[in-house]
Amino acid sequence: MRTPRKSVQPKILVVDVGGSHIKCLLSGETTRRKFKSGPKLTPQQMVAGILKITADWRFDALSIGYPGVVTQGAPALEPHHLAPGWVGFDFEAAFGLPVRIVNDAAMQALGSYRGGKMLFLGLGTGLGSALIVDGHIVAMELGHLRRSKRHDYEDMLGKRGYKRLGKKKWRRKVHAVVEGFRAALMPDEIVIGGGQADRLKTLPPRSRLGNNAAAFLGGFRLWDTSPPGKSPNTYKDLS
Repeated sequence: MRTPRKSVQPKILVVDVGGSHIKCLLSGETTRRKFKSGPKLTPQQMVAGILKITADWRFDALSIGYPGVVTQGAPALEPHHLAPGWVGFDFEAAFGLPVRIVNDAAMQALGSYRGGKMLFLGLGTGLGSALIVDGHIVAMELGHLRRSKRHDYEDMLGKRGYKRLGKKKWRRKVHAVVEGFRAALMPDEIVIGGGQADRLKTLPPRSRLGNNAAAFLGGFRLWDTSPPGKSPNTYKDLS
């Protein structure tokens, strides 16, 4: 069990759990560390991998961005692209430290947030989504809404949709779906992030491009009591 370090400003380790890599960043550091994940990765293996690559880092608490549904701070469903065993796993006992877990899209959304009502859409393997209203995060599963009998929005806007539709048609679908979400949810702005976002030639109206590094800023903000946009300077370069 790792002993919490004593400091005036707590050190937070942010963990971004992905289907291909586990990425970590410690508050005050500028270089991320990572290792490969994949469909055989269990939570026990993830914990061991994190402790290995952060052996020379000392931290007081962790934020974990989980690629799935999170309810009351814990995974509620098993992830699609990792091994089972995440639901019911005791992360605080495994690390011996306080842990806060949110959906990975919600964590990136929090790092992208500037105020008001913001919708975050993450174009990646699937479609991540989160809504923040006056600082309150609402994780969503818009990707699982059915667009047709055969496909949901995740199938359409994620990697599978890009390969199936081709670049031009995929771009048109993204614009159409984003406009539909805007009409339904009426956000002040929409942030479009994820690994597929760079494939867009133009962004939909009143939207801006997100930054994957914002996930780490969001993880720091989970423990930060400062108002959004006024976090410690060590975090600002990640937004």
